[in-house]
Amino acid sequence: MTELTDLTAVQLVEAYRKGEFSPVDATRAALRRAEEVQPAVNAFVRMTPEEALAQAESSAGRWRRGEPCGLLDGVPVSVKDILLQRGGPTLRGSKTVRTDRSWDEDAPSVARLREHGAVFIGKTTTPEFGWKGVTDSPQSGITRNPYDTSRTAGGSSGGSAAAVALGAAPVSLGTDGGGSVRIPGAFCGIFALKPTYGRVPLYPASAFGTLAHVGPMTRDAADAALLMDVISGPDARDWSQLGPVAGSFRAGIEGGVRGLRIAYSPSLGGQVAVRPAVAAAVRRAVESLAAQGAYVEETDPDFTDPVEAFHTLWFSGAARVTQHLPSRLRELLDPGLREICAQGARYSALDYLAAVDVRMELGRRMGLFHQTYDLLVTPTLPITAFEAGAEVPKGSGHRRWTGWTPFTYPFNMTQQPAATVPCGVDGEGLPVGVQIVGARHADALVLRAAHTLYEAGGAGIAPPATD
Repeated sequence: MTELTDLTAVQLVEAYRKGEFSPVDATRAALRRAEEVQPAVNAFVRMTPEEALAQAESSAGRWRRGEPCGLLDGVPVSVKDILLQRGGPTLRGSKTVRTDRSWDEDAPSVARLREHGAVFIGKTTTPEFGWKGVTDSPQSGITRNPYDTSRTAGGSSGGSAAAVALGAAPVSLGTDGGGSVRIPGAFCGIFALKPTYGRVPLYPASAFGTLAHVGPMTRDAADAALLMDVISGPDARDWSQLGPVAGSFRAGIEGGVRGLRIAYSPSLGGQVAVRPAVAAAVRRAVESLAAQGAYVEETDPDFTDPVEAFHTLWFSGAARVTQHLPSRLRELLDPGLREICAQGARYSALDYLAAVDVRMELGRRMGLFHQTYDLLVTPTLPITAFEAGAEVPKGSGHRRWTGWTPFTYPFNMTQQPAATVPCGVDGEGLPVGVQIVGARHADALVLRAAHTLYEAGGAGIAPPATD
């Protein structure tokens, strides 16, 4: 018998419609699963069972009357503790956040979930201010991988990824400034989408500027399309948001990939050393797309690694986040965060603008690339999950997390939609992700290609054990 915690959001809503079970049943199951797995993986910084059950009871009443209030009415959800959610503090993984204030405002994406009847079961863990590609912080400790708790869940949306993988609510909201939904999505074997910048409104504005996106973290692409139909709603607090969506992300998801021109870049032109097991799993996914009628060509986008420009933008943002802190509070920061803040504070305005120039040139090159190719496919990451509590794999020689994430942050710089899709496991049973990148505003096409992989059997892996 299928457990309620194994169902997707789409399946839950359909079951509510048929009266097979209620939002209260699903919420109790999600809360129970969250409590069971929390000691092992540390996915949540705060759980809200009383609030969640009250919301579920209200939803159950609406379904009994045949009056659901939205697309996610009664679906359990979690929210990364970077995004504001009224009723409790948003600590952002930091001991420096003051809690003696009113917490009475939702971030735009959270507000849209609330309007559509979602049930909030808790806030998920993040590294301090979301600064790195793994999830550990002085405030909430280490978040671990559901497939091997000695390994990292990735980051910075690691708590959300672990929660979704383990069935503690089928969907979660994450944020992505350099790969932060895609990295943990790949490490934890789930789907995650970084939408086109501005497609999902963000408030308060991120100190990392237009690198920062809000995106869905889900069991599959169909759930992400459903979530995108909810969270892409406009919000006047974000002046950089895009205009209203034309149509529904769910409407075109079944369109397949026949006739699409897909560029497959296994190593960005030899710039990235990819582990053989990862490369093999990604190639199988690409072959699945070809078998579904896509025209696949092995080729590379025309750019060199923009990591130094990314560091200038990213480290400057981190310095801005912590600029107001007195020295006694700076001592409480993650040591790695202190280091990049010090480096970021040394950049000049001219350094920053030079990095912007690199970014604009990268965007120009990718814009031209997508005149020839509808989609770009790469590994999401060149490796699988490594030891928990470390910023970089032992013996890798990397200094910062960007050293092992070369496929992710370039597409934050270009603001393109990019998704990770689980496509297999390595020899140790650790998940591998394939990344699908679209031209700016081609979010629906990315979702469609990802959904095709799921439908064709080229995506998805067995869920982690929960006992």
